[in-house]
Amino acid sequence: MKRLTRRTILAAAPAALAFGGPILAARPVRAAGHYDPGVTDTEIKIGNCAPYSGPASSYSTIWKCEARYYAMINASGGVNGRKINFISYDDGYTPPKTVEMTRKLVEQDQVFIVANSAGTPTNTAVWRYLNEHKVPQLLVGTGATKWDDPKGHPWTIGFQPNYQSEGRIYAAYILKNKPDGKIGVLYQDDDFGKDYLKGVIDGLGDKADAMIKVKASYETTDPTVDSQIISMKSAGCDVFINTAIAKFAAQATRKSAEIEWKPLHILSGIGNSVAGTLKPAGFENCKDIVSDFWLKDPNDPSWKDDAGFKWWLGFMNKWYPQGDKSDLNNVYGPSAAATVVQVLKQCGDELTRENVMRQAANLRDFTVPMLLPGIKINTSPTDFAPVKQVQMARFNGQRWELFGAVLTGAIG
Repeated sequence: MKRLTRRTILAAAPAALAFGGPILAARPVRAAGHYDPGVTDTEIKIGNCAPYSGPASSYSTIWKCEARYYAMINASGGVNGRKINFISYDDGYTPPKTVEMTRKLVEQDQVFIVANSAGTPTNTAVWRYLNEHKVPQLLVGTGATKWDDPKGHPWTIGFQPNYQSEGRIYAAYILKNKPDGKIGVLYQDDDFGKDYLKGVIDGLGDKADAMIKVKASYETTDPTVDSQIISMKSAGCDVFINTAIAKFAAQATRKSAEIEWKPLHILSGIGNSVAGTLKPAGFENCKDIVSDFWLKDPNDPSWKDDAGFKWWLGFMNKWYPQGDKSDLNNVYGPSAAATVVQVLKQCGDELTRENVMRQAANLRDFTVPMLLPGIKINTSPTDFAPVKQVQMARFNGQRWELFGAVLTGAIG
């Protein structure tokens, strides 16, 4: 079977030499211990599937950045003395390929965990398989609400804010700022998009039926979403909730400008990267768009003296210099990888899959350099939703400007 992307095997000594780091001394011999597949005294195998090709390929920089973060960790001695072997395959954002690649990771590569694989439809395709095989599906790269299911799927845990809670926050913003608005919602026709739609409906409560005039879905195989945007303008919508992935979010924004439709435009958190969505859409078409953030936008000059931003900039300059520093996805990547590393650190030398899940469910006020102030990562055995808060922002034509308080969109 041909591998769709190169296997990234990150060895510490070459990485240290390549980037001018220290040559690490030999590690003391450990006492014999019991490890689950994918772990030795010197190595931890982490598996991953990501869209290096296909309709969601603009997000692929996340996992390229994660690979470089793990290289940095390896150059500093690894995790409790073990080097991370990060094996990431291209699934093209297509569930059948995700199944194929995930089975390969588990059955052939014998990875210890699968971490931060991308996408709701793709993770859904292997959700049952990984839980049946008791392989941690750690910090999935999607905000679907269903990942917070400790009883039903104890081997899967989420990471980013869930889409229903974001949808509720958008609804609250509309009720406050445009209470008589006529709403059009663009969403992907799967659990990812339907989660956003449900959050909006629940947040609007008994006003939902009257306010939502158009619910327009799209498939990832669609060439454009032009017809959906035209239908919203025709229906008299003056509020647009755009929950599409970057490719279609940019298309929708451009089409709105082309037909001179100027609603209150709310762009979801998964599509608000300056590099991934706004630049392709045209900055002139994005002025006054509203969105939500949980990570620091690297384009915001207010962070220039922030210690976390300085760390991130140094990381990018040394370890991922080819990465676009205007792309929020390159903030997400090391943030997710750092959280994976924290879970592994908490495991100590008890590197069993059961202990991974215990530690993933025992994150207490954990933070990473690029989390927004006031937002912490917390989990428990009954709470598999690590990040629960966001802050609103408005695009001023050049960059995002945060406003208001840190918000939690509780779900029922």
